[in-house]
Amino acid sequence: MADGAASQEDVLKGIIGQPTGKAKVMVERGPVTHFADAVLSTSPIYRNPNAAKAAGFDAIPAPLTWPFAMEFAGKWEEIQPADAPTGSPLMAAMGPLMAKGGLILHGEQEFIYHRPVQVGDVLVSEGKITDAYQKESKGKTMTFIVSETNWSDDKTGEPVVTARFNLIHRS
Repeated sequence: MADGAASQEDVLKGIIGQPTGKAKVMVERGPVTHFADAVLSTSPIYRNPNAAKAAGFDAIPAPLTWPFAMEFAGKWEEIQPADAPTGSPLMAAMGPLMAKGGLILHGEQEFIYHRPVQVGDVLVSEGKITDAYQKESKGKTMTFIVSETNWSDDKTGEPVVTARFNLIHRS
């Protein structure tokens, strides 16, 4: 190991608790409907406000796995928090591993709903690394990095959904 270089174990321990970012998104009807199409849902609640209201929603709800993709549709530059962290602790750990090759896998994904995500919502997020560790499996090293992002309503501050994500590198 080069003088002053941190071990991979030190890097992993050092990123636990580090922020992964802050964002603000606007949940819009078009992207929600397109996402429903992409996940092959034919339910009218994702397309028609009257069907959504008849099903007990205040507005068109987003499909249950939408929080994974919502930052890609509705995260407008001009509404982003000025204090959003720069850099990525996830990439600080994964970057050197990826440079050596191997596989990157999307591991477990979990959504904990406090209320439905609906068209018209403006949501703000705050994320952090909650765990990072390595395991040996069949002669390969597997590195696991777990992040958690809490989304809340921009107007009320009330929690809406918590997304947990596990990224895996296998060498």
